[in-house]
Amino acid sequence: MPTVPVSEPHQVRQIAESFGVDPARYDRTRPAYPEELVARIVSESPGTGLLDVGCGTGIAARQFAARGCDVLGVEPDERMAAFARRQGTDVEVGRFETWDERDRTFDTIVSGTAWHWVDPVAGPVKAARLLPGGGRLALFWHVAEQPEDIATAYADVFRRVVPDSPIPAPPRGGPPRTALGRYLGFLAKVEDGVRAADGLGEPEQWQFEWTRYYTRDEWLDQLPTTGALTRVTPEQLDEILAVVSESVGEGFTMRYTTVVIAAQRD
Repeated sequence: MPTVPVSEPHQVRQIAESFGVDPARYDRTRPAYPEELVARIVSESPGTGLLDVGCGTGIAARQFAARGCDVLGVEPDERMAAFARRQGTDVEVGRFETWDERDRTFDTIVSGTAWHWVDPVAGPVKAARLLPGGGRLALFWHVAEQPEDIATAYADVFRRVVPDSPIPAPPRGGPPRTALGRYLGFLAKVEDGVRAADGLGEPEQWQFEWTRYYTRDEWLDQLPTTGALTRVTPEQLDEILAVVSESVGEGFTMRYTTVVIAAQRD
């Protein structure tokens, strides 16, 4: 889910275009998407032409390519795009809203953990224009539910170490399944944008639940790839990771819900 819990994350460009600081780390640590999700999108699409908006290092793009899709990525960060190309994904650099599609259309448009960086009004309008009748728009995010003690330790040290961050401090831990509840307003806004775009049908929401065990080293490797930490100083990052390391112990199980907002072109 978006790592900038503000009303208009697409306007925070210094964060949106900061993930390329270490694309190799991003690619090796960020989780892929449930194969059931990929299979459903492919099965409900009218053809194999697929555009991946905010493709990053190509994590989702490679999954769709493995299922026979002809994938093109569009990515605002040249560093991320270059890494994706080295992994075999065809990528063009640009912000989706202003990217020149050169009169091309796509059977499917997807965006994995990236649509919050797209203008919520202009994005769906452009997507509708690039889809043929029956084409599919599918936007998806991971919602991670950390154990309460780990979430609380991270929130507290982040507030202390980065008090002037452009990203509000993350929420402290709470009862199980609260993470998804925190994003209901965001998801509703995404659905409203899709609903308002002329030519897109009523949005549907799908959910896929799964778990992953992280060792301490695995989690400390992934955490710096979040938008809250891509622009902190090395000293700030070391202090944050030291506190998180103590709270994690040997490792923990993360509960994920991958949420999809899907709509079909009329």
